Amino acid sequence: MDTIDTAILNCLKENGRATASEISKRVNLSIPAVAERIRKLEQSRTIQKYTVKLDRKKIGQSLLAFICVNIDKTKHITAFRQQITAYDCVLECHHLAGTYDYLLKVSVRDTAELETFLSHSLKQISGVSSSSTFITLATLKEELHC
Repeated sequence: MDTIDTAILNCLKENGRATASEISKRVNLSIPAVAERIRKLEQSRTIQKYTVKLDRKKIGQSLLAFICVNIDKTKHITAFRQQITAYDCVLECHHLAGTYDYLLKVSVRDTAELETFLSHSLKQISGVSSSSTFITLATLKEELHC
């Protein structure tokens, strides 16, 4: 990947619907060359999918929380991973090094929905020994850098 590929990725990050024609003007490359580079980025799985960024508040998901989770025994890890990734409210799940085993990014309607998730979903997963929840007051930046 070179600086032109990075520039193309940045264009697509800003607007995933940008055409090769629009991108070619910004990166000073021909339309076929841009289209070929995008094709190669897709084939190499550098670009894994095109998606839309939603405004959580406008779709009724006003509360964003980060939940640190500990699993009590290694034998429970596979089941935890399968179960936790099935919940729509879990936007991200990261395996950690350090005090906690996993970090979840969760988007829900309100504190009542968060409480339901914690009590009736997360804490019911076999092996979950403890969790610590942090509620986000504001998001200042949320993006992937390339």
